[in-house]
Amino acid sequence: MRVALAHYQEIALKGQNRPWFIRHLARNVRDALAGLDVGDVRLPMGLVEIPLGDSVDVTEVRRRLAQVFGLANFALAHRVAPDVDAITEAVLRDLPRGSPVASFRVEVRRAHKQFPVKSPVVERHIGGLVQDATGWKVDLSHPAFTVWIEIVPKAAYYYYGREPGAGGLPTGTGGRVLALLSGGIDSPVAAWRMMRRGCHATFVHFHGHPFTSHASIDKVRELVRVLAPYQLGAHLMLIPFGELQRQVTVTVPGPMRVVVYRRLMLRIAERLARKVHAQALVTGDVVGQVASQTLANLAVIGAATDLLTIRPLVSMAKEDITREARALGTYPISILPDEDCCTLFTPRHPLTRAKRHQVEAAERDLPMAEMVDAAAAGPVIEQVEWPVVKSPPGR
Repeated sequence: MRVALAHYQEIALKGQNRPWFIRHLARNVRDALAGLDVGDVRLPMGLVEIPLGDSVDVTEVRRRLAQVFGLANFALAHRVAPDVDAITEAVLRDLPRGSPVASFRVEVRRAHKQFPVKSPVVERHIGGLVQDATGWKVDLSHPAFTVWIEIVPKAAYYYYGREPGAGGLPTGTGGRVLALLSGGIDSPVAAWRMMRRGCHATFVHFHGHPFTSHASIDKVRELVRVLAPYQLGAHLMLIPFGELQRQVTVTVPGPMRVVVYRRLMLRIAERLARKVHAQALVTGDVVGQVASQTLANLAVIGAATDLLTIRPLVSMAKEDITREARALGTYPISILPDEDCCTLFTPRHPLTRAKRHQVEAAERDLPMAEMVDAAAAGPVIEQVEWPVVKSPPGR
């Protein structure tokens, strides 16, 4: 029987809470593969097994499993009876012989400790027969090719290659967060990092329309489409911010405006977070990257809300963030030109060492409560569904 066989890693360290995490993981795997020709998810002793039907799109299975948080790695495998002769026969039959193999080893994981033959004995037995059949060189330290065998009660599995999973913790185990998405390089990576810790993110974007074009909105929609598969769907809230910025420019001295803009964003985001039961805000702030992100400014901006504000990238270098964005697939979208609200009504020389009492004094001349109420009252909410399950023909 063909199966997809996946392993988890961090979940195994969860002690008495492990069954709860595993149930979430199994549900997420099942939901991620919805609409494909696969069987019920099984959980044999530290593994996740998904039977594959005859008509299954294997490439699509691999693509979806690679985006399931909680999986350390996975493989396309075969299931056979837990018997040395049956395993040996199947391994020899299915060895890839179309291209040369410089070296190999056999690695057996015997989770079923009552299995009568110990792992090293199985490795030597099958390894010797593989070498006799192929002439391949054995290399136990740095093999070019590995025959993996796993033995559990009532079943054994063999496969010839592993693929990395997304790692982290299963979506839904870490609570809800509201992620501020600007359209730049940093904020999608920050959101993804929190999602990888099991948090389910709702996204909010502050845009400058009608004072700017729709470019930033279009970018953020594409970014959410990249991120949504990792948490099986997402919601995006769009907040018009241009008019609010215009009101700030009338009242607040130029150098202080960026700090006030960002404090206003956090107040609105906090209100929205309460609506969706999010326990924290997530931003892409990095210390010292731009004028508004000095320690002094971050402290004053963060004081605008009592809700926990998480900055996953706060100490990272730009090149490291960019590397993660490229791997994630958000970088080509983030660098597209746009007109976001961050560049709207921005002073030439923004304040880098804001003092809280001065900022609060400037804000007293603004109808802050009314501004927050108006922005949070009716955001445009868009949903990205994942996976997109197509109905069979004729329905």
